[in-house]
Formats: sequence, structure tokens, C-alpha cells
Amino acid sequence: MSGKSFRDDLVAAIPMLRGFARSLSGNRDRADDLVQETLAKAISNRDKYREGTNLHAWLVTILRNQYYSEGRRRWREISDAEGTYAAKLTETPGHDSQLEMREFLAAMQVLPADQREALILVGASGMSYEAAAEVLGTRVGTVKSRVSRARARLDTLLNGGEGFSRDEDAVRRSMAQLSRAMSG
Repeated sequence: MSGKSFRDDLVAAIPMLRGFARSLSGNRDRADDLVQETLAKAISNRDKYREGTNLHAWLVTILRNQYYSEGRRRWREISDAEGTYAAKLTETPGHDSQLEMREFLAAMQVLPADQREALILVGASGMSYEAAAEVLGTRVGTVKSRVSRARARLDTLLNGGEGFSRDEDAVRRSMAQLSRAMSG
């Protein structure tokens, strides 16, 4: 294929590429950028194109790969021109999360046994509501209700809505219950 024919075929493919790029990106400006990048890559990799094969398919492949590569790159990036997010990148002391976990474990012992058991089965064991209902010998709606009430009560307890004993025995009991639930 002569240089002029290749160039002419590229120009002829632009409308098709624009339509495809727009269908991928949903944005006219982004589509135009994708087409431009595709054409630039096609020209710089002209030696990799095999004459007699489908030029449109080759160009669409380049465009699609470019689109997904940019998407992966953008997914990992965050726009922070003013440094707002960077300023928030601080590490909180690890002991805060340990204290919060101990408080959560102690608060679990305040819950009624049926709510605590449902919450552990669904929350810690990862069981579906249906499987938890079977284990507990009750209806799915009952399990959902118990889990919902347990979560609401924990929220109240942990946000200072009512006092509770934060003793080590309660923490140990909760840890043992969670350990049993997660091991089998």
C-alpha cells in the first residue's frame, strides 16, 4: 500500500472512528482526542499494519486499547490541582482504630443474644440472610429485622447514645464468638 493510499484510507476512516469513540466515551471532545491519538499511533506503527487486512478493524483495536488504557490510568488518578486531597493524606494513629474495635466488641455484648447471633452470621461469617435463617431456624424477614435492629443499637451505643460497660470480659466474649463464626 503506498503512503498516499494509506493516508487516504486513514482519512476515510475518521468518521467511523469518531462514531466508535463517541459510543465508548460518551463525550465529543474525548472522542476527538481518542481519534487523534489513534491516528497518531497508526501512523507511527504503520509498519505493523499488514496490507490486505482490515484497516478499520486495526484502527478500532488501537482506539479501544487507547480508551481502556486511559480509563485505567484515570481510575488510579485523582484531580487535585489545589492540593486539597493531598493535604488530607495523613495517617491516624493505629491505637485509635484498636480502641474503636475494642469498644465495638464490648458493645456487641450489650445486644440481645438473638440480634448478636444474626449480626455475626450475616456480618462476620458472610452468610446470606437465607442461609442465616436456615441456621437459626427462622424466617428470612426475622433475620433481616434482627440484623437491622442490631446495627441500629450498635450505632446508638458507639455514638454515645447510651452508656455501656467497656470491660475486657465483654471484649473477650465477642472475640471468641467472632472467631468461632469466622472459622466454620
